Amino acid sequence: MRISFNSFPDGLVDQLGGLMSQQSKLQIQVSSGQRIKLAEDDPNAMSTVLDAQAEAQATNQYQTNVARQQQLATSNYSAIKSLKTLSDRASEIATLAGGVKSTADTAAYAKEINEMIKQAVQFANGKDRDSYLFGGTSGAQPFALTTDDQGTVTNVTYQGNTSVNQSEIAEGSTFSAQVIGSNTTGAGSRGLITDSSSGADFFNHLVSLRDNLTAGNRDLIANTDTLQLQHDGDNFIYHIGLNGATQSRLETSASVLKDRTLSLNSQVSAAAGTDIAQTVVRLTQAQTAYQAAIQSSGKILSLSLMDYLR
Repeated sequence: MRISFNSFPDGLVDQLGGLMSQQSKLQIQVSSGQRIKLAEDDPNAMSTVLDAQAEAQATNQYQTNVARQQQLATSNYSAIKSLKTLSDRASEIATLAGGVKSTADTAAYAKEINEMIKQAVQFANGKDRDSYLFGGTSGAQPFALTTDDQGTVTNVTYQGNTSVNQSEIAEGSTFSAQVIGSNTTGAGSRGLITDSSSGADFFNHLVSLRDNLTAGNRDLIANTDTLQLQHDGDNFIYHIGLNGATQSRLETSASVLKDRTLSLNSQVSAAAGTDIAQTVVRLTQAQTAYQAAIQSSGKILSLSLMDYLR
């Protein structure tokens, strides 16, 4: 049987190339901590990784949406709490007015209520980032304030709508922490300032109280304004409670999404990650085999025909 002169060198080149390729692959696995880089490395594992990464990307977006809604809920709470403080003071003035005998005192209260209306409009027109808190999806400033030449508030009108911006916080689940400023339809979400279903109409009730204080109409203050302001206070309390429930739900969603992210990362690590200790051992073995091949081939290739004839 005749053996080609080039058969051994050719085989050696192939063997050394294979060992070098194996070393390179193992070195990459050790440095990156990843067992697979291309689909052909492990098609089943790569499929698992791609699916997990796609879900992780969606989960990251859900987390962003939840964080945005949490920020909105926090801003809402601050504004609602401030409005509730004004509402409490207005109710206090309505109660105090019953025992006031001086017209000058009631006039002073009337001025305080007039300034209170202006302050309440500022709170109701509050923003989170560049969006109004209580204007719905209109994008317009929710409440427009009208005054006469003396600075007396004559009217406050709602310019927003009753729709809210929804965000997807889980697959197939949308949610909004947004609160609308006014709802006179009698259905749907409660309005913060005006809500026909609960009897709330904060600005108009403040205007009525101010006018009755100016005129000294104590009976109307006691029998009408006090009751109307109670509806407004109850409505603010409702929204404070709703805000608490909203923040609680968002915290739960954030926790679930965080856990899911950790689970997905574990799946990717299990599917694509490498056992560093085992890989280092295999790399050492490949390096040893490569060195042995180099040494043995050097000895074989250094032999001449005379070595065989001895």
